[in-house]
Amino acid sequence: MAVPTWLWTLSATMTLTLISLVHGNSEGDALYTLKKSLTDPDNVLQSWDPNLVNPCTWFHITCDLQNRVTRLDLGNSNLSGHLVPELGKLEHLQYLELYKNNIQGTIPAELGNLKSLISLDLYNNNISGTIPPSFGKLKSLVFLRLNDNRLTGRIPKELVGMSSLKVVDVSTNDLCGTIPTSGPFEHIPLNNFENNPRLEGPELLGLASYDTNCS
Repeated sequence: MAVPTWLWTLSATMTLTLISLVHGNSEGDALYTLKKSLTDPDNVLQSWDPNLVNPCTWFHITCDLQNRVTRLDLGNSNLSGHLVPELGKLEHLQYLELYKNNIQGTIPAELGNLKSLISLDLYNNNISGTIPPSFGKLKSLVFLRLNDNRLTGRIPKELVGMSSLKVVDVSTNDLCGTIPTSGPFEHIPLNNFENNPRLEGPELLGLASYDTNCS
């Protein structure tokens, strides 16, 4: 017996809806994990209710037509606490804006999984540790602003291969080694690297080691 067309349509619609719900829940779970790791004295995350079907109605979250999170904007929100590896599950995220807070701890390597990311703004925080080499996987990244933190270690050589990268600012940290000059770094102004007392450069035709002055 032939299956009526309307039944096929209903089945397909229910399947797509279920996929959307599951996707929304996994992204909501990741964001709620972030919320639990942050101190929020101004209650800017008050609308982040984990019981909702997806996080697209939460304040500071933008979604696409498929209810997938594309933007997280919590800049200048008086937040403290730390970032969580679960952020790496937001695979459709294009803008991660957490600048001008008091976020501490390290940058999770899992952020390198954000294959759709265009802009990563973590500047003006209190973030320590190193710049993850996994950032080299962010092939859509255009803006990388990590200035005014407490980052240490070298500028990962993996960033040299990121052809989409147009803006890099790592000034006012405690980075060491040499400043790359190839790939996207060919056009980055030197003042975007200033106020790193142990950072040397620019790199001279690959003759200077990346690990110069790094302990």
